[in-house]
This record gives sequence, C-alpha cells and structure tokens, in this order.
Amino acid sequence: MKYDALIIGFGKAGKTLAGAFAKQGKKVALVEKDSNMYGGTCINVGCIPSKSLVTGAAEASLHPEYDFDAKKEHYRLAVEEKRRVTGMLRKKNYDKLNTLENAAIYDGTAHFVSAKEVEVKLADGSSLALAADKIYINTGSASALPSISGIENNPHVYTSTTLMNEENLPKQLTLIGAGYIGMEFASMYASYGSKVTILTRDSEFLPREDRDVADAIQKIMEARGITIVLNAKIENVENDTVNYSTPESISSIKSDAILIAAGRIPNIKDLQLENAGIELNLRGAIKVNEHLETSVPGVYALGDVNGGLQFTYVSLDDSRIILSDGAYTLNHRQAVPYSVFMDTPLSRVGISEKEANEKNIPYRLVKLPTAAIPKAQVLRKTDGFLKALISPDTGEILGAALLCPESYEMINLIKLAMDMHADYTVLRDRIYTHPTMTEAFNDLFSL
Repeated sequence: MKYDALIIGFGKAGKTLAGAFAKQGKKVALVEKDSNMYGGTCINVGCIPSKSLVTGAAEASLHPEYDFDAKKEHYRLAVEEKRRVTGMLRKKNYDKLNTLENAAIYDGTAHFVSAKEVEVKLADGSSLALAADKIYINTGSASALPSISGIENNPHVYTSTTLMNEENLPKQLTLIGAGYIGMEFASMYASYGSKVTILTRDSEFLPREDRDVADAIQKIMEARGITIVLNAKIENVENDTVNYSTPESISSIKSDAILIAAGRIPNIKDLQLENAGIELNLRGAIKVNEHLETSVPGVYALGDVNGGLQFTYVSLDDSRIILSDGAYTLNHRQAVPYSVFMDTPLSRVGISEKEANEKNIPYRLVKLPTAAIPKAQVLRKTDGFLKALISPDTGEILGAALLCPESYEMINLIKLAMDMHADYTVLRDRIYTHPTMTEAFNDLFSL
C-alpha cells in the first residue's frame, strides 16, 4: 500500500504530524507496535503516569501518622488512579487520529525493507507492506539496562516503566543510578513511605549540576531519610540483594525492589535501519541534519530516537521543524528548559555557572533563598534557592536554576524572557499576583 507519509511510532511528534498531514489532505499511515503506547512514552510510561504518582506521593506525605499498611493502600490507590488517567489519555489520542478520514493506524511492528518501503508484522502474525514518499521515525526511547550480572529475568529488578505498574509499595527500594529519573523516583517513593537507597558510581552527586544546586538537593534528600552512596561499583545482583563496593568497603543491600535508573536509549532495535542505509551516531541514535532528515533523503527521525533531549515537548518541537517546510530548523531552537519533579522540584534553563566558567562567559549572579518568598512560607516548603546568570553587557538572562516549590511553572516565564532577548528588568519590574512563587522574580532580579 502506498501513502504520502508513513509514520513509525505513536509519540508526540508522530501523532502531531499524522493529524496535521491528514487535515492537509495527505494519505497518512501510522504504525504502532504496542496498543498500550498510543500517545507515546510521555502519556503512558513517562511524564503523565509518574507525575500522577508524584501527586499521590505529595498527598501521602501529609499523613505521617500512617503505618506501613496504610501507606501501602494509599500507594495502591495512587497506582489505580494513574492507570485511569493514562488509559483515558491513551484512548483520547487514538480516537483523535482514528476519526480522521485520511489517517490509517496499524497495530504492528515495523522494519525497513528499503529506503521507501516498510514491512509491518501485524498482531495476528500476518505481514503488510507499506510504502511512502516520506517516512518519519518516532519510536522514542527505552530504559537502558547496564551489564550487571543478575538483573535479567529477576522479579525484584524493575525499570521506571515496570515499577510504576507494581501495586505493592516496596518497604525497601534501592536505585542503581542517580540520574534525573532516579531522583524523581527516589523522592516519590520516600514520600510514599519506602526506605530509599541510591547507589551511584559518580564521585560527586549530580555532577552535571552546579555544586551549590547538587549539594542542596543532596541535603534535602538525606533529611528525608534517603541514603546516597557515592563511588558505588555494582558487583552483581543476587535475587533481592545488590552487592556493591566502594573504595572503603564491600557491602550488600537487600531490597523489596531494585530500580535500574541508568537513563534511556533510542528505541531502534526492531527497525532494521541497515536495510535502508540509515546511519547512527556514536551514541547509537539516528543521525539527523538540522531539518531532522536522516542520512537517507526522505526519511526523518523525531523525538528521543534522534539523540536529542528526551522531553515530550522537544518531540513536539521536532514536529514543528517538519511542518515548517524548512523555515524552522534545529539551528533555530533556543534554550530548552527542564524540570525534575522532586520534593523540592528543580527547574533549569540556559547555561549553568559551571558551564559559564568553563567557557569563560562573563556573568553577574543573583541568588535568593526560597525561605525569603512569602508563598514558600505559606506552603511550608522553604528548602532551596533561586539563582540566575545575567549578562553584564546586554542585561539578558543567560540561565537560571530554581530549586523551589512550583519551579516547573516559574521556569517557563524565564524561558520566555530569554527567547525574547528581554532585559532581566522585564521580569524584575512586572506586577505579579500575591502570594505566588512567581513574584519572587521582583526580588531575585533586584539583587
């Protein structure tokens, strides 16, 4: 069967392109191998389910009087609510495309036969050949599994995806890895009532962040009873026990659940890209140019699979690049904000102090403790601080790190100011509602 556009993967970019193309009158095919993944990673196994559980964790933290049995029940209900939310959104995404006259959805696993043809193995075992002038790969990412003896086929070992489907709250949770996904899960499960231990091979906690940011997060986590072990080399996993060593000792820790938090990798294993001549970069992602076109003309890669930042809003922005017909490219993309939904949440955009110093970029630093913000006092959430780097030459904001309540909302305003190349005084001199966290910009940018 021949289509104008063939999209592999029902992620944010894929579904957006499919809808836009179909409304333009183009004949579109969208292939998705897993009916539980309509809408992509974010809706089903990423942002939405994890944030649903984060919300439940925040509610659980309001009840320190709960015994563990009560905490387990609260967690079970939170998982049930998470499933309701993701199921509703998954159906909504499917129905939105399935009602379009020019769009066809195929449930099956696709692999390339050539640069213009894909074979789809359908759920019933039969195969279907699809061809298109333009092919778009949007297959997302999968949990990275390090080479650790004993983690395969181990019922005590989980990824972020599988742990969120576990209805039983682990009394003891051990994380292998200390990336941003790990930080969210450590904070979340500690709020539910799990005893959490983080094992990281890094000699510094969160080495990508500025030291003051990383140190503050570590202090917050340890105050909540989370144990962080640096310089930890994982020797192996035996059933429910992680054996590890540090320069000082050889240790073991027994857990109800072991979470592999080693990041995510491009999901390309079923695609047989070599049949189309599609090249990968050194990190195993699909190589693309500024228009997101692969090494094969007419074949594009969008979202996590192309090795860019692994955020659903970046995948959405990738679809804008395709739909712009060359007017907007990767070269036009400006600073991308991100948030880590811990308690206390961290949000960042632009360059850090560490990066500015490494690149000899001049800056003026402004920094405000969270405790100085009236809304933070009202929320009784006063840990952390806000800081921003300002260009002494132009007055523009170069970057910001917000370790405070509601930072995930506040960071978008700083991102907007940066995109508009506005002087920092634009945020300093705004009238904000009170009491809000955003009004802290009046004080932060007056320092």
